[in-house]
Amino acid sequence: MKKMACEILEMLAEGLKIHPKNVFSKLIMDEKSDSLFRINHYPPYCSDEIQEFNGRNLIGFGEHTDPQIISLLRSNNTCGLQISLVDGHWISVPPDQNSFFINVGDSLQVMTNGRFKSVKHRVLANNVKSRLSMIYFGGPPLSEKIGPLPSLLMKGDQDSLYKEFTWFEYKKSAYKSRLADNRLVQFEKV
Repeated sequence: MKKMACEILEMLAEGLKIHPKNVFSKLIMDEKSDSLFRINHYPPYCSDEIQEFNGRNLIGFGEHTDPQIISLLRSNNTCGLQISLVDGHWISVPPDQNSFFINVGDSLQVMTNGRFKSVKHRVLANNVKSRLSMIYFGGPPLSEKIGPLPSLLMKGDQDSLYKEFTWFEYKKSAYKSRLADNRLVQFEKV
């Protein structure tokens, strides 16, 4: 998973014409990388439970963005994953047990100065069968300073949208906030 995440990050760097191309992947390859692998299990709910929610969708995991650099997700062939569009509407991601779903994390959004956006997503519970998700979260070392890359600021003649922070500071802040909060807002420059 780490190797795949690094290959994807190097392709993204190439697409942005950033040199060296390992500018993002080296953070995950660092021996002090704060990456993790998690397995989430969402058991099916019984049809009686849905009556308690008056027909609303049961949330398996609430709306959020991933704070790390990148997330690679693979699940069994069960629906439930949704992403939020810019207008706030939710769309379902068709399940595909043979594919990986890649999410840009908040840290990558900051490092690219907003060129790549962190994806707000959630998981709905399913009443037919269990959903099993395996996620690799590629994170930098805790002491790593996160901020827009200077080379991107020079190329676009654009000001930095974010204040620099360490991964530890951001992680601490993120875990103190509510899941659905825009956790980057306190690091945005006004």
